[in-house]
Amino acid sequence: MNFELILFVALVVTGVIWLIDRFLFAPRRGTEGKEPLLTEYSRSFFPVILIVFLLRSFLVEPFRIPSGSMMPTLLIGDFILVNKFTYGIRLPVINKKIVVLNDPQHGDVMVFRYPQDPSLDYIKRVIGVPGDKVEYRDKKLTINGQPLDYQKDGTYNYVKSGLNYITAEVYKEKIGDKTHIEMVEADAPPILPGQIQPFQHQENCTYDERGFACRVPDGEYFMMGDNRDASNDSRYWGFVPDKNIVGKAFFIWLNLDDLKRIGSRIQ
Repeated sequence: MNFELILFVALVVTGVIWLIDRFLFAPRRGTEGKEPLLTEYSRSFFPVILIVFLLRSFLVEPFRIPSGSMMPTLLIGDFILVNKFTYGIRLPVINKKIVVLNDPQHGDVMVFRYPQDPSLDYIKRVIGVPGDKVEYRDKKLTINGQPLDYQKDGTYNYVKSGLNYITAEVYKEKIGDKTHIEMVEADAPPILPGQIQPFQHQENCTYDERGFACRVPDGEYFMMGDNRDASNDSRYWGFVPDKNIVGKAFFIWLNLDDLKRIGSRIQ
């Protein structure tokens, strides 16, 4: 469901009703005429809808994490805020960039429209920027021939779908000037060939039993989840074009299952 489009339609409808009444029907009613109920509602809701529309279109937008693909950084049930202007100002609904500010950087946690179905919002970490060669071999990343720095950081236990109890190995992974945590399952393969879908610029990628290598095209980005063996990401459905970017995730404002997470910044 495109909530932004629904807000825009509601904004236009309430605004048009209010303006038509004000300049066409209100003068005929005079000061003692009763205002129609539809006009009253439109006049009351229009400024509220306008404020909400402007805030979520240009400043921040709330999202809820629905899956475990970004564990342990983000958990199911986290409510997060996404900065809508970090990567430039875009026109609402059509998402066309009109002011260029910053480009996504290695390690950013980014919300974007899923390339295979733009009606869906996904959240992953930026692993490759335009021109990068991203390689993932034996559960370790290499970017432009430089292996990332890894430090073991314990284990993480969680229940996967189907009531499977998982113990994953957690690592501190440094990409660019950012350090974040990611995790892998020791017995899981680095790539599941059966999940690879046809995608644009697929000729830029090669796959084998040890992993994959992809050259990121201009104007596009390579995304991966921090829960590497339980993430449906760019290795399976391809690159994210700039036009699909929604914003940068930066803050957890609510989690009803773990109140300690409230107020945490997203690293």
